[in-house]
Amino acid sequence: MNLKQLSRHLGLSQTTVSRALNGYPEVSEQTRLRVQQAAEALNYQPNTRAKSLATGRAQAIGHVLPISSSHEMVNPVFGDFIAGAGSTYSDAGYEIVISLVKDRAEERAYRELHRRGSVDGIIVHGPRMKDPRIPLLRDLGLPFVVHGRASDETGPYSWLDINNQRAFERATEFLLDLGHRRIALINGLEFMDFAYRRRAGFEKALRNRDLAPDPALMRSEEMTEIYGFRAAREMLALENRPTAFLVSSMITAIGVRRAIHEAGLELGRGASVITHDDDLGYLRNGHSVPIFTATRSSVRLAGERAAAMLLDCIRDPGCEPKTQLLEAELIIGASTGPAPQG
Repeated sequence: MNLKQLSRHLGLSQTTVSRALNGYPEVSEQTRLRVQQAAEALNYQPNTRAKSLATGRAQAIGHVLPISSSHEMVNPVFGDFIAGAGSTYSDAGYEIVISLVKDRAEERAYRELHRRGSVDGIIVHGPRMKDPRIPLLRDLGLPFVVHGRASDETGPYSWLDINNQRAFERATEFLLDLGHRRIALINGLEFMDFAYRRRAGFEKALRNRDLAPDPALMRSEEMTEIYGFRAAREMLALENRPTAFLVSSMITAIGVRRAIHEAGLELGRGASVITHDDDLGYLRNGHSVPIFTATRSSVRLAGERAAAMLLDCIRDPGCEPKTQLLEAELIIGASTGPAPQG
């Protein structure tokens, strides 16, 4: 069935049906619902090229990913985010345009996407504390949503983020309640906003119990398995070793577990571990019982919601910036226990 046939079936103009399917605000909610229900019942699938010509839009969303020596975005977390965002785009008749560029070519990539009219909006990934992409996209007039926040950015922009500070504050409190006093932080790169906030939550929880953060028990690097292994191995070799680790990534936590086992310790008894981002489609945290205690947030859900926010901004260019802060759950697994005595 094509648009003309669907319009004839509904007794509406093709323009009205097209606008209803694309979420234009001037179409009443009653008409929009009627059109959507008929499209689903009759299995109507819009032709993307025809839809683009009719709406004057590219019907595509851009994701520009830097190929970086210091921060690699192409990882399982990004895969889950894209899976969530992609389902939202597909439902709205949009496609994904992914551009892999070198660090220094990011600005040019955004300008080219805008110049060519290749995309209707952008999702910004991995924001830094002060992120030049935000004022750039604002100046270009491209609708965008940031997955995360940029703490040093003072202008208005749309974002969706996890409450990273509260998640790590709560995780640290949990370890302190178990009697741990030598707690190590194996964090991501701290010029990234999420890692900065996680460290702030960790330090706040320690100071609230009159404990000073120990620089010897804090690391900040790209979140890989080998980084987790090496950092944990170094700290476990200290005379006054940590009894617990707070880790910024499931991938890094696997390396920490390897170091604990190599040191002849039992996970959850000789050394405890709490990780973040354990709810990944292709990297499950155990089956019926979680292996790791974790601050859990669904990256796939974040993708769905960020995509929905961006599509709303595209449909209503005059809308105010939207923000959404998601809370992480604390999931108790087998990797934590009381601090070892002595």
